[in-house]
Amino acid sequence: MASGDGIQIPSRLPLLLTHEGVLLPGSTVRFSVDSPRNMQLVSQRLLKGTSLKSTIIGVIPNTRDPEQDTDDLPSLHKIGTAGIAVQVVGSNWPKPHYTLLITGLCRFSVTSLLKERPFVLAEVEQLDKLEQYMTPASEGVTAEDVELGKLSHKFYQAAVQLLGMLDMSVPVVAKFRRLLDSLPRETLPDVVASMIRTSNKEKLQVLDALSLEERFKKALPMLTRQIEGLKLLQKTRKKSPDNEKTVLSVRKGGVFPGRQFNLDEEDEDEDGDDTAALERKLHRAKMPEAALKVCLKELKRLKKMPQSMPEFALTRNYLDLMVELPWSKSTKDCLDIRAARTLLDNDHYAMDKLKRRVLEYLAVRQLKTLLKGPILCFVGPPGVGKTSVGRSIARTLGREFHRIALGGVCDQSDIRGHRRTYVGSMPGRIINGLKTVAVNNPVFLLDEVDKLGKSLQGDPAAALLEVLDPEQNHSFTDHYLNVAFDLSQVLFIATANTTATIPPALLDRMEVLQVPGYTQEEKVEIAHRHLIQNQLEQHGLTPQQLHIPQDTTQNIISSYTREAGVRSLERKLGAICRAVAVKIAEGHTVTKTGALSPENPAQLGDIAAPPEMPIMIDHVALKDILGPPLFEMEVSERLTLPGVAVGLAWTPLGGEILFVEASRMEGEGQLTLTGQLGDVMKESAHLAISWLRANAKTYHLTNMVGGPDPMEGTDIHLHFPAGAVTKDGPSAGVTIVTCLASLFSGRLVRSDVAMTGEITLRGLVLPVGGIKDKVLAAHRAGVKRVILPKRNEKDLVELPANVRADLDFVIAANLDDVLNGAFDGGFPGTAGTHTQPQLSSKL
Repeated sequence: MASGDGIQIPSRLPLLLTHEGVLLPGSTVRFSVDSPRNMQLVSQRLLKGTSLKSTIIGVIPNTRDPEQDTDDLPSLHKIGTAGIAVQVVGSNWPKPHYTLLITGLCRFSVTSLLKERPFVLAEVEQLDKLEQYMTPASEGVTAEDVELGKLSHKFYQAAVQLLGMLDMSVPVVAKFRRLLDSLPRETLPDVVASMIRTSNKEKLQVLDALSLEERFKKALPMLTRQIEGLKLLQKTRKKSPDNEKTVLSVRKGGVFPGRQFNLDEEDEDEDGDDTAALERKLHRAKMPEAALKVCLKELKRLKKMPQSMPEFALTRNYLDLMVELPWSKSTKDCLDIRAARTLLDNDHYAMDKLKRRVLEYLAVRQLKTLLKGPILCFVGPPGVGKTSVGRSIARTLGREFHRIALGGVCDQSDIRGHRRTYVGSMPGRIINGLKTVAVNNPVFLLDEVDKLGKSLQGDPAAALLEVLDPEQNHSFTDHYLNVAFDLSQVLFIATANTTATIPPALLDRMEVLQVPGYTQEEKVEIAHRHLIQNQLEQHGLTPQQLHIPQDTTQNIISSYTREAGVRSLERKLGAICRAVAVKIAEGHTVTKTGALSPENPAQLGDIAAPPEMPIMIDHVALKDILGPPLFEMEVSERLTLPGVAVGLAWTPLGGEILFVEASRMEGEGQLTLTGQLGDVMKESAHLAISWLRANAKTYHLTNMVGGPDPMEGTDIHLHFPAGAVTKDGPSAGVTIVTCLASLFSGRLVRSDVAMTGEITLRGLVLPVGGIKDKVLAAHRAGVKRVILPKRNEKDLVELPANVRADLDFVIAANLDDVLNGAFDGGFPGTAGTHTQPQLSSKL
């Protein structure tokens, strides 16, 4: 590369075609290449070469490399820059490309193209002396032309003036000063033009200027423009060190000898202001000392980061979230108990237990200001108003309300957030909810907490343990925040259909309040207080257009719905409103048609007149709109043969009546059970058979031919309809005994009796759960007598007074009481049997 004329570049150079930037001698610029010829140049020349010569390439600006290597080359820009590739970085995202860091050496012109594929190779002629960038600064100007000397001096003075307007304590400005003093003045136009904010078109003009005089003339106006812009900025803004520091900024790229600078004062000044504003917000957020310490540490890191770093956005998002969280913001509770009671009664009918608990909380809050929020769990069938009563509680307390649906959640990160080391990390639903409501004492409704899933990503129910523990949630740590947040003032309300699927540790942390189904009378009240009015509003109707009497509502409840809640009832009322809306719309159409053609009275007579208002829905109209009744009082109709009894079952949807049917035929004493029964229910059937065989003589039970053993020569088949529904549990024991006793004795069970209870081999009746739901189901089905275990007598207190008055309760301590209550006139052999012997002490 050395010759008599000085340092020379190779006469044959591979050419990099670019249209994005301009490389000037003395500057360092980053280029991204993804076109076929440029990719081949990098892979075959730069990456495979081993000598310094192989890293020197020519950069041709203002020339786009074709997308396909089969396409012809466009016309090349006449002047290019020889440069040395100091760094090559490859990536496959979003598509394969290389990023090159190239330092410019000198200008050249292309004399001829040697080849176009796989990359462009050309014969070039060097236009600049390369050693001018390597020698130290000279004292004075050596140019022969006096005009050139004046231009050089004027340019240098302008550069010094620009530096004088900046703060020399800033490292970037000091670096620029050292460059200005160390470089020969003939190189200044190229170096300064690459530093200051200029367009590619202006840089091309400097590159194409071959003579030094022309180069100074092109670059001097750019420098003067920067000085004038800075003067204007200092006039319009109050001069401060922060503004000055940000005038000269580091841009992505790097420059001779290793850094590129950009006089983009406005962008950087705004960024500095933004950081200062963020710091002020952090201090105003009134967060705990530990959290503030973490935030200030992250802010210090943020100030040192260039905006191009991916971590800059992550840190900024984190600090923005910390500022937005309600560390000390809260709403003031409305503690007027009388107003709260009125509001709750207006919003919801019945639900006395839930209302009483809310009023208790308000009363304690009046006496004690700092009170941890209770953690309640409403358990009951769907459609009874668990979610809506949570919203009412928030309105009663004057708090913000936020609902978190937990059904199907199977990742613990949904609760506790992701660590910030992961791409796309974000806080959990608890912290996000607090950010949404912007207060630290909202009402959080954790909906469907019994339907949480479990997966390889962890157990969200276990993550909820910390959230719902009053002793721990004052320092809840989200993985994303990584600092403690106080949840003790949040009022958590969970809802569930059953407690069976809630882990015991989680259930132990919550105060469980049972929300049973509604009675028929309660449903009528709810319909006329809330549902009908809501449906009229949703369908654009008024009470003057539609009237639904209480008899009709009762008919809908008994004949068209059979549920614990009121969702089906609301849908049926909606169907009635839609049918009435059609009638009214047709009436309006008829009126308009008549108004358009009054001359034709015969035509008007053929069309039905508009309906009279209000439209009354009676039993006939109800059948026309909703069709034939879906449910009938079938209990008495099905108990027409021996071997049928009615039991009571509990489901997450509320109580249900359960039929048990038995038949016998000649056989070998086998027992067949059908109806998708669980193991516990099968064992109850075997228990019933064993007890009846052991007491067959006492109760006069016989087989088909009158033998004393009911199973001798007889096969028994027990069936539990409906066959497609899975059934399990011990509470059908008394029903199975009654059904088989009816079969073996040939007597009919009373047609208006239902029962529930677990049995033992000794004939005792043990208590079961879900009594209120079961009794309400019996009441809905038209049953008049209910047989319950003696130890469940205490549960009758929870029943509404009208239900207790309508039903006859038989309290059974043993199976004698059950059989006496299930058959008209009692059961033979039960009187005085199975009395417990009195034991005398031997001590």
